[in-house]
Amino acid sequence: MRAVQLHEFGGPDVLKAVETDAPEPGPGQVAIDVAYIGVNFADLKARAEGYRVPGLPFVPGLEVSGRVRAAGAGIEGLRVGQEVAALTAGGAYAEVALAEATTTFPLPAGVDPRTGATLPTVLPTAHALLHEAGRLRAGETVLVQGAAGGIGTVAGQLAKAAGARVFGVVSSAAKAEYARKHGYDEVFVGDGFAAAARAATGGRGVDLALDPVGGDTFRASLEALAVFGRLVSFGNASSAQPWQVGQAELYPGARSVTGFSILSLAQTDPLILREVAERAFRAVADGTVTLPVTAEFALEEAAKAHELMGGRATTGKLLLRVSP
Repeated sequence: MRAVQLHEFGGPDVLKAVETDAPEPGPGQVAIDVAYIGVNFADLKARAEGYRVPGLPFVPGLEVSGRVRAAGAGIEGLRVGQEVAALTAGGAYAEVALAEATTTFPLPAGVDPRTGATLPTVLPTAHALLHEAGRLRAGETVLVQGAAGGIGTVAGQLAKAAGARVFGVVSSAAKAEYARKHGYDEVFVGDGFAAAARAATGGRGVDLALDPVGGDTFRASLEALAVFGRLVSFGNASSAQPWQVGQAELYPGARSVTGFSILSLAQTDPLILREVAERAFRAVADGTVTLPVTAEFALEEAAKAHELMGGRATTGKLLLRVSP
């Protein structure tokens, strides 16, 4: 089968198309004939820094759509030939990918494989950030970093549907225009977002902030919180030192900080993740959420997809195409 591997860490050029053997599913796993692959920032960190890479050579990629090719022992509720979307533990940049049955989902009615490839990471993450970790309530205010990205696009729509007032943060005016079309009431450009959020809330601050960046952005998001405000950290795109907070930061204003990682939850409690994902997928099936695919590349063009995403100019979702 065709696959894209990395044999060393570095820039997009370390991604190499190869021919290799198709994997066989073990107990509790399915093999999937891949149609589309979602490209995520975690893939870029894996390629550049070895993020969650157990060893080389390594096939990156965390989410696919396609058809079940084969099932290992103990599988219930999935059948060969069934259209599915799946969260993988790497290995998605290939014609055949392995996934645990617990993180493999039949495509919702009316959802095609192209759309299905956008679901496994983005939808459950956005839902969990807002509702499970963030405990969002109707009438609250939400501040979302990366509002024009995949998770940001979905989070804006989900928060709006939940009755929140939603603010986004982006890096350019073009991204701000895009975000306003996907649930955001106001969008702030650049580093002054904490003051802008306070001004937009009459000095009160926001009830919930979502941060995938870390570093200075994490600290500014904490400053943007209202009394009893919550901050959910779900990444460290800045590659800054891991955040630390204590009494001095949390006691004034009675703020709280929590974290979320879909990959960690998939390892520690996949059944909980499955429950979250199924709730999140309903928002696509009923039309509450749309996630535009803004760029699509052939499997062998994975390096081009990484170049585009790494330039921080992308909006929506990027896909690799294998066999539509």
